[in-house]
Amino acid sequence: MTDNNTQNWQLEIDAQGLAWLGLDKPGTQTNVLSQAVLRELADVLLKVSEARPKALIIYSAKEKGFVAGADIGEFPSIKDEQTAYELTAQGHTLFARLEALGLPTVAVINGHALGGGLELAMACRYRLVIDTSKRILGLPEVNLGLHPGLGGTVRLVRLVGVRQAMPIMLQGKPVAPKQAKAMGLVDRVCAAGEWRTQAAQLALSGAPARQAPLLDRLLSLPLLRGLVADQLRKQVARKANEKHYPAPFAMVRLWREFGARDDAAFDGEARSFARLVASPTSRNLVRVYGLQERLKQDAGPKGDVATHVHVVGAGVMGGDIAAWCALRGLSVTLQDREMQYIQPALDRAAELFAKRLRGPGEAEAAGERLVADLTGEGASAADVVIEAIFENADAKRALYQDLEPRMKGQAILASNTSSIPLQELAPCLRHPDRLIGLHFFNPVAKLPLVEVVRAATSGDRAIQFGLAFTRQIGKLPVPCNSLPGFLVNRILAPYMAEAMELHREGIAREVIDQAAEDFGMPMGPVELADSVGLDIAMHVADMLSPVIGRTPDPVLKEMVEAGHLGRKSGQGFYRYEQGKPQRRRASGPVSIPTQRRLMLAYLNEAAACLEDDVVADADLVDAGTIFGTGFAPFLGGPLNYAREYGVDRIVSELEELARQHGDHFKPSAGWARVA
Repeated sequence: MTDNNTQNWQLEIDAQGLAWLGLDKPGTQTNVLSQAVLRELADVLLKVSEARPKALIIYSAKEKGFVAGADIGEFPSIKDEQTAYELTAQGHTLFARLEALGLPTVAVINGHALGGGLELAMACRYRLVIDTSKRILGLPEVNLGLHPGLGGTVRLVRLVGVRQAMPIMLQGKPVAPKQAKAMGLVDRVCAAGEWRTQAAQLALSGAPARQAPLLDRLLSLPLLRGLVADQLRKQVARKANEKHYPAPFAMVRLWREFGARDDAAFDGEARSFARLVASPTSRNLVRVYGLQERLKQDAGPKGDVATHVHVVGAGVMGGDIAAWCALRGLSVTLQDREMQYIQPALDRAAELFAKRLRGPGEAEAAGERLVADLTGEGASAADVVIEAIFENADAKRALYQDLEPRMKGQAILASNTSSIPLQELAPCLRHPDRLIGLHFFNPVAKLPLVEVVRAATSGDRAIQFGLAFTRQIGKLPVPCNSLPGFLVNRILAPYMAEAMELHREGIAREVIDQAAEDFGMPMGPVELADSVGLDIAMHVADMLSPVIGRTPDPVLKEMVEAGHLGRKSGQGFYRYEQGKPQRRRASGPVSIPTQRRLMLAYLNEAAACLEDDVVADADLVDAGTIFGTGFAPFLGGPLNYAREYGVDRIVSELEELARQHGDHFKPSAGWARVA
């Protein structure tokens, strides 16, 4: 029997009496659980209940994964907590019906099963996953300011126990099939060609449904539950501020109150999820997700545009760019004057490969793709040559004149310059249309943004290559015009300059950093200067001085001349041991005047970048600052924050600061565009 009456689901009952239910959401590469998909599933389950097959096997009819989660595009339409609760409760009722069908149910997972997709699979009695080394099973809702909302906080704990379930939900990181099998999340792992046979066998096996280990079931008893919850809360509090990110704390509260033990736990989850989805934090984190998707889509169709990359300059940035490209599967040649400069980059690359590549032989293969190149022969075979030498325009021009004759036709020359406008570098080239900026951020392996910089001479083909190449290596491209400092460094310059000014006024560096971190920044501006490198910070400050109206801090020059360059030298504003600052946490309440001076300097320059068309629109300003500087994601970007806070209030506060501290706080003309 075959039933094709729904738009998204196809039901077939075979000669063995097994019901096969395939999901294929039209018009999408991956399945998502939209409201329409869930409504149709309710109708299909009614038909299954009436037909009474021997078992029900749910699978994806798409090649690219099982279910990627809920349809995030529908989230903005949920305007209030009551609506969110009603929709969530409907989903709970639906999955409870699936769980209570009274016949064996199997979820066949052929790729990503994330969020609601994994929750759907957990509502089945058995889970079969097609083998891969990729991490494809997870509950990443915390990244959207949420926790699982379709029973995941209950069913995952019941399956694998609180000790294994909480890290998956609190960190939002997926696991690979074999890891999932070892922890009890899935029942079987099979080869791609065996899934139908294996699914049928599993459905008819009569094996009992999995449950958490005995110790975890004991930990869910009320007497012990509070102790576990206290430990979990302490762990969460070390990494997140509840005021900024309430979702992980909400998960701990659900465990404390219900322990995943009875039906009340499901209703508790639904009510908690509804509160979170209607909160500003979740709304803004969903916005951040949308910005990320926009950067991907604006880059054009994903595809491989390069096979060989040549990097010149094996310092921290150049070496780490080369390592990242090799990690992502490209052949890379890394050029510098002597092997003593290249070897540290190769050593760091080996550490990166060992940490990121866990499959058999993967780390070794990546190491073979990264080759030291003292003579620069690799430039002649490269699809893109990335220059990452020190910030000196004359040195860069001399290098380009040497490189260009050796590059193959149509190869792209990209500079990783952090601040030098490309129009100062292009005139020395015979083909200036092939020069673009590809500005990565430190640490390369962690920060996802790359500024793809266009000069007036840059050709459309070169820019499109830069966007596509950035996507090929798994980064997020933001297109920028070639103005001093581009987007990110220009916004950071007055922010860091204000930190230096506050420090000169006698405010402790720990207090300055704490003020920024309490606002929501991942690290304060003083530690950020150390992380960037005080030599680089000084160069950028000097170059941007005419643009931002601030003179560089003389203390920076003194520290650089003394060899105190920050994290990379072990001493900057802070002393570093094993890469970590030896810093005392500031005591007492945050200094609001300090915080406002820092953040208004940042916000004002973000508006100025919009006014000067550094990027095309306000959303790109927000995207660049979130993914390039870590600007508080829960606020949705600096210009989004300004709109929610009130542009008029921002302008008024800037005017007051200008009266108190000088014209560098004068409100940018860009605020009119923001409003």
